[in-house]
Amino acid sequence: MDLRSLRYFVAVAEERHFGRAAVRLHMTQPPLSRAIKQLETDLGAVLLRRSSTGVTLTPAGNALYDEARTLLEQAEQARARVAGAATLTIGTLADSAEQAGSRLAAAFRLRHPDVDVRIREGDFTDPTTGLRAGLVDVALTRAPFDDTGISAYELRADPVGAVLRSDDPLAARSDLRLAELADRRWFRLPEGSDPRWRAYWNGASDEPRDGPVVRTAHECLQAVLWNGSIGLAPLGHALPEGLTCVPLTDMPPSRLVVAWNSANAGPLIRSFTAIAAGGGFFGGA
Repeated sequence: MDLRSLRYFVAVAEERHFGRAAVRLHMTQPPLSRAIKQLETDLGAVLLRRSSTGVTLTPAGNALYDEARTLLEQAEQARARVAGAATLTIGTLADSAEQAGSRLAAAFRLRHPDVDVRIREGDFTDPTTGLRAGLVDVALTRAPFDDTGISAYELRADPVGAVLRSDDPLAARSDLRLAELADRRWFRLPEGSDPRWRAYWNGASDEPRDGPVVRTAHECLQAVLWNGSIGLAPLGHALPEGLTCVPLTDMPPSRLVVAWNSANAGPLIRSFTAIAAGGGFFGGA
């Protein structure tokens, strides 16, 4: 006897009809009938009298109905208490969380008002923001990265531009190609960074760059401002005074994603990803 069997039995007892109970449970009638038969076998008692007009409860059925309702209510209360004590840790990278503004947070709080949400901001060394290390439950980040064991849903794809000082000779151009920046100093990501991630922000190239090492988006922008090096950023982001972003026509778009460990997609993680994916918070691709 398990909670599912008791839930099936309560539905039949209240509907007094297998067909209506099956509709209520969003299932077909044959497996419902088999489940009730198995419950009667397990308990060694006939619970329902079946007829062409429906079903009625036997004395044993009446006794079980009261107990089953109590057990199901207690189980629901326990589930609510566990959910209320739950914690969800969200990893973010650079501007990823800000892309949704306050609406994603409001939507999640509305669905899960008692969940303790914690935020962990990662740096460029680990684009999963601690997901692979088990430090976060779900991540708002940017691909590409090594996705072994990680599931991801694309929220948006943003075109990318070269971040330049406003007085740079190329700053007035309407667009650029990567080859036009080949002889310039670029920012570099720290040693040990995810190889796919590093290659992407290296201008979709495995060739090493000569420039300052940066660990955050802020450091990257400051390297451009102070050293005149080349930075990359998704278009449309606010930049400090003195910087501009020129579209790169041959740079693959930057994919904003929600990511989670494939083997650890619990109810809260599934709920968060569904809200993020379906809420329209991140705009179109």
